[in-house]
Amino acid sequence: MNIASFAPLAVVLPILGAALTFLLIRHTRAQRAVSIALLSLTLALECLLLASAWNGGTAAVTIGGWLPPWGIVMVVDQFSSLMLVVSSAVSLAVLVYATGQGMADGDQDAPVSIFHPTYLILVAGVSNAFLSGDLFNLYVGFEILLTASYVLMTLGGTGPRIRAGVTYVVVSVVSSVLFLISIAMVYGATGTVNMADLAIKLGDLDQGTRTLLHVMLLVAFGIKAAVFPLSFWLPDSYPTAPAPVTAVFAGLLTKVGVYAMVRTETLLFPGDTLNTPLMVAALLTMVVGILGALAQSDIKRLLSFTLVSHIGYMVFGLAMSSVAGLAAAVFYVAHHITIQTSLFLVTGLIERRGGSSSVDRLAGLAKLSPMLAMLFFVPAMNLAGIPPFSGFLGKVGLMQAGVELGTPLAYALVIGGVVTSLLTLLAVARVWNRAFWRRPTDAEHPDPVLLASPARVSGPGAKLNTVTLLPRTMVGPTLGLVALGVALTVFAGPLFGLSDRAARDMLDRTPYIQSVLGPDVPVPATPAVGGMR
Repeated sequence: MNIASFAPLAVVLPILGAALTFLLIRHTRAQRAVSIALLSLTLALECLLLASAWNGGTAAVTIGGWLPPWGIVMVVDQFSSLMLVVSSAVSLAVLVYATGQGMADGDQDAPVSIFHPTYLILVAGVSNAFLSGDLFNLYVGFEILLTASYVLMTLGGTGPRIRAGVTYVVVSVVSSVLFLISIAMVYGATGTVNMADLAIKLGDLDQGTRTLLHVMLLVAFGIKAAVFPLSFWLPDSYPTAPAPVTAVFAGLLTKVGVYAMVRTETLLFPGDTLNTPLMVAALLTMVVGILGALAQSDIKRLLSFTLVSHIGYMVFGLAMSSVAGLAAAVFYVAHHITIQTSLFLVTGLIERRGGSSSVDRLAGLAKLSPMLAMLFFVPAMNLAGIPPFSGFLGKVGLMQAGVELGTPLAYALVIGGVVTSLLTLLAVARVWNRAFWRRPTDAEHPDPVLLASPARVSGPGAKLNTVTLLPRTMVGPTLGLVALGVALTVFAGPLFGLSDRAARDMLDRTPYIQSVLGPDVPVPATPAVGGMR
């Protein structure tokens, strides 16, 4: 039996874990053990799925014996399996981090009875979205992860979190309603929501109808991916949540939107119909996002703006509609999930050690905690694209693809990408200089924790003890995630090879369509873009 047949377990196992952890509300240790064990098992399964896609190509699994296009289909290809592995790896690291934080703080910021079941439901929704072979099941995956995210964002019930949660819920509901309306219109025009079937039938529609459906889906996914000008909600929503929640949101939720955009552009609406608007949106997303980051003094808000900014790189790679551009975008998505999540986890440690995430209140952290300085420096340089890190390699791939495309807009994006990378370096260097390098007495509003010596705050019952000490259960998963970011550099060759194969299969469409509908189904020719297909 093909290992891809077990793909539904990537969704079922987290849901089962959520049910078990909910039953174990009064048994804290058992609840933690179950959630970590089942998520680890899910990650192991997804690694096998990735190996299967690497060796055997694209495979489809029908649910309940209902054949496509009528039944639910899950599709395992190189792109979806890579996203599954990377998302579950960072989710596991964040879960261990959150567990360590809960143990150190007595679960004040993440109640065990609520956090673990909700978190596993979030993971199930993300996995379902990556595996979905039809638009409605993709919508279900979005709703599962968004419903869980509503709960996670408002954990603790503080005023700022509730206010940010309201904004987040309103924006998410609007995008979901728009997505649902788009699905209804697609079904009304074609009689199907199966994406492989749609790849054939959408080509029979008139150009005006296709363009309308195309734009509606892109707008719905653009809101979820935080593409400018649809990104206004993100910087005010993410920073208010607890550190582990912010980390997993930053790493995963916007990337599910990017994933849906990739599927829309490559499978349903191939060609260059909306490439120019997408490139303009990519350029504005990069530039506006990083300019917003430079204006921030709070590290969480700064990272939220860089998150928006670097979504522009992914949209740039997608908008080129070339193998080189799409391959670089796939690589960059995997890189960015890992690096952005690790930086938010490090920010949680900075808050714990320094008492704040505002650089106006931070100073001298490099001397106080050399380990924390290293944990920040490595992913920060990776995010800025300093060689030889994976961020540099991904950006070079995007720039090369842009130069190969050779259009004036592509050159503008190449220049914009270089400028954005330099400004990202400036933003993280300012954080380093102010929070880690300068003396505590030079801070504008130094926190008492930084001015106190460790000896004064390390005794039994010391008021600042829980802030000063960094639990190993929080440092360990952060270090592991930083190491994973470095591993992406070490194994960049095989990862770029996988990304290239994934890009070729997605642009060709034949492996996806025939894996779902059968090998005898004729696949419409994919429009060429600049001769680079």
